[in-house]
Amino acid sequence: MLKAAQPLLLDFENVTVLRGGRTALQSLTLKIPVGEHTVLFGPNGSGKSTFIKTITRECYPVAGPRTAFRIFGEENWNVFDLRQLLGIVTNDLEAGLDHDMTGREAVLTGFFSHLRRWPDERVTPAMQRKVREVLAILEVAHLADRPLGEMSSGEVRRMLIGRALVHDPKALILDEPTNSLDLRAAFEFRRSLARIAALDKTIIIVTHQVEDVIPEIRRVVLLRRGRLFKDGPPARVLTARNLSALFGMRISLPPFL
Repeated sequence: MLKAAQPLLLDFENVTVLRGGRTALQSLTLKIPVGEHTVLFGPNGSGKSTFIKTITRECYPVAGPRTAFRIFGEENWNVFDLRQLLGIVTNDLEAGLDHDMTGREAVLTGFFSHLRRWPDERVTPAMQRKVREVLAILEVAHLADRPLGEMSSGEVRRMLIGRALVHDPKALILDEPTNSLDLRAAFEFRRSLARIAALDKTIIIVTHQVEDVIPEIRRVVLLRRGRLFKDGPPARVLTARNLSALFGMRISLPPFL
């Protein structure tokens, strides 16, 4: 008996999204299979944020006869069900956190789909075990009892990833993950991503930083003015010629890229 094909993680087909009276995504067709670690790369204004907001159902495509947008093969989702399958980390989340919470409490909020702990929430032993497991994977177990307000930006960012991982999602989507991090914090963050990539979870990184293309990434998609510009393996896509065209300026790359 033939085994049924696994649904695509993301399946954009002729997707156009309007924001603020302008076209943010234009006729975008993009298919990302489960297990294909991918970077969506582009300058400011290229449609990266709209791409994420379309996944989270904050933005909706313009209806059209050839338009389809599926996640794991389904077009219609209850948002709360979707959150169990996708761990999404954006910079907006960091601003909304209660920085008096400890690292452990921040990660626990991932079970309850909000950014604060409430007294009536029941935390089970299984939840506590999962939090300890996630903190160990991210190499921040020593920060479990430290308030977020006493952590560095890189440490808080890893707590947000932990928050996204506790419910064991199938995929992790990261929006500008190393934005505002210094060199050391960015290095440690990318090392954490490499550990997550080995956990049988698909990683999608949305960024304008070439350095975010960790070795585990097998595909890079370039966005330009809301359209797909280039798509393929990092070595073929991240060239000086392509990046110069993408950013509208002459770009030279060091030999190791």
